[in-house]
Amino acid sequence: MTEGGDQSDWDQSAAAWIAVLGEHGDYTRTHILDPVMCQRIAGRGFASALDVGCGEGRFCRMMREHGISTVGIDPTRALLEIARHLDSGGDYRCARAEELPFPDEQFDLVISYLSLIDIVDAETAIAEMARVLKRGGTFLIANVTSFASAAAPGWVRDDTGKAIHCHPVDHYLEERAEWFDWNGIRVRNWHRPLSTYMRLLLTQGLRLSFFDEPAAIDKDGERATEVRRRPWAMVMEWRKD
Repeated sequence: MTEGGDQSDWDQSAAAWIAVLGEHGDYTRTHILDPVMCQRIAGRGFASALDVGCGEGRFCRMMREHGISTVGIDPTRALLEIARHLDSGGDYRCARAEELPFPDEQFDLVISYLSLIDIVDAETAIAEMARVLKRGGTFLIANVTSFASAAAPGWVRDDTGKAIHCHPVDHYLEERAEWFDWNGIRVRNWHRPLSTYMRLLLTQGLRLSFFDEPAAIDKDGERATEVRRRPWAMVMEWRKD
């Protein structure tokens, strides 16, 4: 959720982020990604999980409801304070994805829930997440699709705000950071082609076992229609054999 290259971005945006997402999350999380992510963790026998870029601890709390012992790490102290307030029994630590303070093969499940888009050094971060994953464990990733990140800033809209068409996909193969500003939040997200993520994960000897570009669970409404008109988010599950 938060692993930005310039930590001051998230430090300055933390209060606005909490105000916008509240305890339950935004539309992308609640209506697009949560149903798939929860399905992938439910009833699978996971005992221990690491949430990398846990932010205010939202998905850690959800995993704990499924009986999974979780550790959440994030470099933004203000968000960790909220996580600890909302989940006093949880384990939340200040750390970065590129240097995880855990021994090899400690967790059954490693989660990256919309955090890879914030990480500058994705190669090191993915290697670290693979390192702390047990043999036979699962690396579960939710991310913005590379199609969507290459089409930033999103939709071209008419005078009424209705989406006419998506911005053209351009410079798809060029990795780059883009600034995003909304509701007092100002952070950088990284665009990377899907092939970059695939290469970095395959290099770690991981095996892809699940992939989805989920639609919104509500079938009606403008937001749900926009999600169907362009691939917005993806979920990948990788196994460490």
